[in-house]
Amino acid sequence: MPRKRSCYGVSGRSDLTRHPGGGRDLRRLGARESPEIPLSAGMAEFGGLEFLRGCADFGNDMTSNSQNLDVALGFTIPQRNARGRFVRLGLTLDLILGAHGYPSVIEKLLAEAIVLAALLGSTLKDEAGQLTLQAQAEGGAVELMVADYKAGELRGYIRHSPERLAEMPADPSLFALFGKGYLAITFDQAVTGERYQGIVPLEGGSLAEAAENYFGQSEQLPSLVRLASTRLPDGRHVAGGILIQHLPEGEEGRDRIHTRLDHPEWDHVRALGETISEEELTDRGLAPDRLLWRLFNEEQEVRTMPQVSLARGCRCDPGHIRGVIARFHPDERAEMADEKGEIHVDCEFCAKRFSLDLLSIG
Repeated sequence: MPRKRSCYGVSGRSDLTRHPGGGRDLRRLGARESPEIPLSAGMAEFGGLEFLRGCADFGNDMTSNSQNLDVALGFTIPQRNARGRFVRLGLTLDLILGAHGYPSVIEKLLAEAIVLAALLGSTLKDEAGQLTLQAQAEGGAVELMVADYKAGELRGYIRHSPERLAEMPADPSLFALFGKGYLAITFDQAVTGERYQGIVPLEGGSLAEAAENYFGQSEQLPSLVRLASTRLPDGRHVAGGILIQHLPEGEEGRDRIHTRLDHPEWDHVRALGETISEEELTDRGLAPDRLLWRLFNEEQEVRTMPQVSLARGCRCDPGHIRGVIARFHPDERAEMADEKGEIHVDCEFCAKRFSLDLLSIG
């Protein structure tokens, strides 16, 4: 039986009741009254961080749906040596997916990849840094998948075979979609110019599992990744994800603890994180900080960082493309041009074609 969230620790008992507003009640069945909650329970700012106090799950969420979308929220659980990130996308996802017209299976895959890129990219300390997630494979329906994050802007695309996809079931496995492939994640630091890339086999039953394998093999960090996406009846998209990691104590000059994957602190945090549902990840009415309450209301302290706003962004403007083409030798540019003297450049991220007159490129 999966372990349940409560204010009393991780329990195997399914003895939590529900608030009318959808939250978990603090009272156990048969208890006379709920634990005392200080009147100050809630969020308070301190030193640029926000502290979630008490052990409550508020009944009414007064936050508008739009404020719960296209955001990334970082958090730490100091007493458990854990950190995490939560992301939920709405309009950003509509703009990215709307440019392509992918089949639903490919649409869902790209939505989850973009959420994963946002989870990883929003952790960059360098605000101008860039995160690129790339999966390349052979033998499956997907040939190439790219998701990109830079300064809060997201983009992505998938190159696939419609013929192979048509031969697959409605809900194909990750292996059926990709066949044999690899997952590469590249971090580019704009300030220092440093680049770090990790490459691992694309393995697991889902993209979330493949990401966990990446952290285990490349980063050597115990990690939990959950991704979900849905298409609403009105055609709009919502996707969400959470990343939780056990902090390496080596960051503070001590031995890394990643070698102890059975560490009790991590077992506890992972057990709570695994209770999150796809519905919670994609619930537009559920504020990110309230979701953290649901997951970790038993902890002594959960610190959240300022939210990061997310948006769709592509760097393929005509001026940029003209500058790139101008770097080539005139003879090479001439070979690129068609019989009308035009050079055509296709951006797979936003599915646009840019045509430049060869004579206009100085």
